[in-house]
Amino acid sequence: MHTVWKGAISFGLVHVPVKMFSATEDKDISMRYIHKECGSPLSYVRKCPVCDKEVEWEEIGKGYEYEKGKFVMFDKEELEQISGQADKNIVILDFVDLQEIDPIYFQKTYYLSPDQAGSNAYKLLMNAMKDTGKIGIAQISIRSKSSLAAIRVLDECLAIETMFYPDEIRPVSQVPNLPGQEEVKEKELTMAKMLIEQLSTPFDAAKYTDQYRERLLDLIQHKVAGEEIRIAPSQPQTNVVDLMAALQASIEAVKPVGTDPGPAVVKKRPARKTAATTTQQAVAGDVVSPTPIKKKRSTAKRKET
Repeated sequence: MHTVWKGAISFGLVHVPVKMFSATEDKDISMRYIHKECGSPLSYVRKCPVCDKEVEWEEIGKGYEYEKGKFVMFDKEELEQISGQADKNIVILDFVDLQEIDPIYFQKTYYLSPDQAGSNAYKLLMNAMKDTGKIGIAQISIRSKSSLAAIRVLDECLAIETMFYPDEIRPVSQVPNLPGQEEVKEKELTMAKMLIEQLSTPFDAAKYTDQYRERLLDLIQHKVAGEEIRIAPSQPQTNVVDLMAALQASIEAVKPVGTDPGPAVVKKRPARKTAATTTQQAVAGDVVSPTPIKKKRSTAKRKET
């Protein structure tokens, strides 16, 4: 693993030197923009529109536009100084329960390993957090970006999750078209709960795969092999009108195969319809197929003429 940051964790007077490693990796398939006319990949240049020339990295600074066309300039050292990135220190401010933090706050996960002679202090902090069931809330600066962070134990390793600050979370009240206080039909609610129960299972991350990435890789392999692939468009789904029918169909689709259907139901033979019954159905508007009348054969013998 590549070290992305080196520093220390501080809680009270205890100092734990650590190295930071990214716990996740982006497996998105990278594609470049290609000029369709000649097939060449496009390149991007850093060009000054006033000087009309390309600008090298050494000549580039950072600025904040406080009015249209007006900037205040900053150099790298100024930004590092105010961000606290120079001291390379993660100060734990509080210890809290993990269940108290909504997942919306979490950004990215990193692993922390002990650095130099910090193994004892590292083990001390990890065991203390495991025994108390607490996680540490700290502040950290990585790549000139300050963020809140949660330090927790993950499989005998300390992990740190960068977090959003509260003012970076948009309130739910800004979400448009949320339903009001309309009552939910009791039957629909019961069937929805039944469907949730049937789909409930212990979480197993290994069962979920990036199907788009798998299909794209397969398509790339076919194109590299010189095969032209045409994929038929999927049938667009129409809006569900009957919610109860959709719930019932969903429940039927997830029913386990081979279950005991229960006691068999004995079907009763329909009662023989009388002329009065047929007349009543006809009056009620039911379509009744007429019963053919069989002619009785005459028992008398025809007289010979």
